[in-house]
Amino acid sequence: MTVKEIIAIASKEIGVKESPANSNKVKYNTWYYGREVSGAAYPWCMVFVQWVFAQAGMAVPVKTASCSALLSAAKSKGEAVYSGYQPGDVVIYDFGNDGKADHCGIVESVSGSTVTSIEGNTGIGNDSNGGEVMRRTRNVSTIIGAWRPKKEAKKVTYEEWKAFMQKYRQELQDNDSSEYSKQAREWAINAGIISGGGTVNGLPNYMWADLSTREQLVTLLYRFAQSIGKA
Repeated sequence: MTVKEIIAIASKEIGVKESPANSNKVKYNTWYYGREVSGAAYPWCMVFVQWVFAQAGMAVPVKTASCSALLSAAKSKGEAVYSGYQPGDVVIYDFGNDGKADHCGIVESVSGSTVTSIEGNTGIGNDSNGGEVMRRTRNVSTIIGAWRPKKEAKKVTYEEWKAFMQKYRQELQDNDSSEYSKQAREWAINAGIISGGGTVNGLPNYMWADLSTREQLVTLLYRFAQSIGKA
């Protein structure tokens, strides 16, 4: 899952509101707690983050509804950043400048000293408990840290792997060889133990660096046995 895909999932939720207002009763809390909940004990900005990453099939460092707990878990896993924020980072805000986490959001873009993020449970006039999913632009100075999800390695299909191996073997089949094996190579050719396959630059191609199968191995052994009268 790419950063763009994560942001796309989050952005589709813009405009979702808790209902009734000021209740914290919202679909993200229902998903997180496994039942409908409401009341001041259930703020949901971090729950929204948990929901988005679950839809993306990506693990969050810790299952939590706490912004500070996420940052602590990210730090323990070496996935916390404190500057140079990027799209896809989950930033933690401290609006009161008291060192305490107040809110979080998923960074959509960065411009100079501001970030634009998609946030759950925010609103105009109530940044950290406004009851709506919104796109907000905030000063970097309000951020006390962020979780940066590790990029997942691209999954290679079987067909892509076969194409890679074909190209790799073609690179090996260019007659490259080392000087230390010169005498042994000449002996094997003269004894008829190994034969070339096609040509490279007008010379027989013995594919010295190519991979060998068991079939090729027993053929070489058989030819050797023939050369010494044992087969």
